[in-house]
Amino acid sequence: MSGTIGSNILSHSGTVAETAAGLNWVSDVVTASTVTVESGNGYWINTTSNACTITLPASAEAGDNIVIVDFARTWGTNSVTLDSNGLNFQGNADTYTVEYTTDGQSVNLIYSDSTKGWIPLEDDVVADEPVAPPTQKGLFAYGLNGGNQNVKNLVNSSGVIGSDVTGVGEARYGLGAATYGGDKAVFVFGHNGTNNVNTKNLVSNEGVVAADATGVGTARHGGAAAEYGLDKAIYAYGTDGSSFLSTSNLISNTGVVGSDVSGVGTVRQQAAAVGYGTDKAIFAYGDTSGGNFNGRNLVSNQGVVAADATGAGTARRRPGTSTYGSSGTAIFCFGGRSGSFSNVRNLVNSSGVVASDASGAGTARGELAGTNYGGDKGIVGYGSSGSATNVSNLINSSGVVGSDVTGVGTSRVALAAAGYSFSA
Repeated sequence: MSGTIGSNILSHSGTVAETAAGLNWVSDVVTASTVTVESGNGYWINTTSNACTITLPASAEAGDNIVIVDFARTWGTNSVTLDSNGLNFQGNADTYTVEYTTDGQSVNLIYSDSTKGWIPLEDDVVADEPVAPPTQKGLFAYGLNGGNQNVKNLVNSSGVIGSDVTGVGEARYGLGAATYGGDKAVFVFGHNGTNNVNTKNLVSNEGVVAADATGVGTARHGGAAAEYGLDKAIYAYGTDGSSFLSTSNLISNTGVVGSDVSGVGTVRQQAAAVGYGTDKAIFAYGDTSGGNFNGRNLVSNQGVVAADATGAGTARRRPGTSTYGSSGTAIFCFGGRSGSFSNVRNLVNSSGVVASDASGAGTARGELAGTNYGGDKGIVGYGSSGSATNVSNLINSSGVVGSDVTGVGTSRVALAAAGYSFSA
């Protein structure tokens, strides 16, 4: 045989007919930890001894074809990662991770165009979806202390909070913030000291806060926001000044805030929210007209808010939140108001189950904010322990809250925080 296998079609008579196209199977089995492949070839990938990163061509044309096959049925032990080498993969940028982890799998890749890039024509055994890389940096912004604030403090990939940066946008408190688009952030809603607002401020993947943009939805404050569906966000709950609400607003992967969605769950303000399970979100805790609350509402990867689920831990207002680790886990910690502050923590597993109270560390306080940083860690900061503070606490990749870190920046309460940037 020549080593070239022609593409075939089955005629009506049952005869297999060869078409013009062909695929050359490279005879040498790949056992190295890295390999660069070429269009028009098929490759046997043997990961018996080690995982393998496969670098796709740096340039491609529509119809270019590459096939990779699990030679020894070991991808489940040592996986194969595809590096799209600057080109898109299923419409996602090269920064996304594409990993195949199923024994016996084969992947038939076809290049489409610059928008969608490489697309698996077939990836048998299981379908694979790209996984967004975690954000590396964060920022705290806005808040209240003797007047409304709009300063920001950037958090680097090592969890160090920077000094105050001159603020942009309407100074306000009681707003929400979340990551969107994978590596950007948005601050939404709040109270400017006179009125509730529905203003939004987008944050670039370099941490630059944009000017005010016209808001959508019921102006309110005291709600919370979180990322869901890998690249979108949701803001929900709060008060419009006359009543507590359960209304939600979805935020697209381009930072567009949607109109009001009818509320689900107990109406409340000063709730907290965080992502979990890599693509879902959870709202929990808060202040109802009858007192503090510890119920939870799960949000699907389509942005649908579920009915109340049984709560866990100390009922309280506005704890800090963050994701941590690499398996979809999250944390609620601290919380409270008016002389009843706490430093307990409640871990959230990848199924959205909130654990009972665990011993806390650091100054008990409420109305603080938190975000992830460094890919798998978190930080909570600021808030009130009877008066405004600027201390912070790092959260390690196991969900352990560290002791107080000396404060940086303007002390304030009722601020918000979110992650941004794929780059450390």
